[in-house]
Amino acid sequence: MIKYFTNSELKKLFKTIENSEGKNQVRDEAIFKIGYYCALRASEISIINIEDYNSPRNELYCKRLKGSNNNTIKIIDKDILRALKRHIRNNNPESVMFISQKKNPISRKTLDYLMKKYCSIAQIKDISKWHFHTLKHTRAVDLGNSGLDLKDIQYWLGHKEVSNTEIYFQFTSQQQENMYNKIVKNISKLS
Repeated sequence: MIKYFTNSELKKLFKTIENSEGKNQVRDEAIFKIGYYCALRASEISIINIEDYNSPRNELYCKRLKGSNNNTIKIIDKDILRALKRHIRNNNPESVMFISQKKNPISRKTLDYLMKKYCSIAQIKDISKWHFHTLKHTRAVDLGNSGLDLKDIQYWLGHKEVSNTEIYFQFTSQQQENMYNKIVKNISKLS
């Protein structure tokens, strides 16, 4: 069973990070929002370099792992873009976009620790969702609910095989609604 955040849970998570007062708040906000928006795995966050971000075009080149296709995602969400630009301005990354306190690329282990920390503070009850990968699943379901074509979602997620993308469509109410609308339209044609 795929675990994903509800809209209210995701808002609570982001609000918790935005309101946190730690010295890494700006970095963490950018990490979580970019991770969600681009549907990145924790290990993919750690390999983003500053040169992967094309500032004039507001595009991020996403290097995908586990046999997925690399892709370029245009950041059109102003809140996501603001978080990324604020991180770059405040942390002035030289090569690796997101680094740890020890000046190494941020690790999967650290990202999962941060997810658990912020989910706990946000009082997200279902602890099975307290993993960084839940952001990727959430984005996939949200994209499915947006009414995008399956191939568009496949590209966004970096999936080589469309069958990997199709699993998210069982969770989207928008896809079910589209199906029923087509059936109703077909029935009315027959009447």
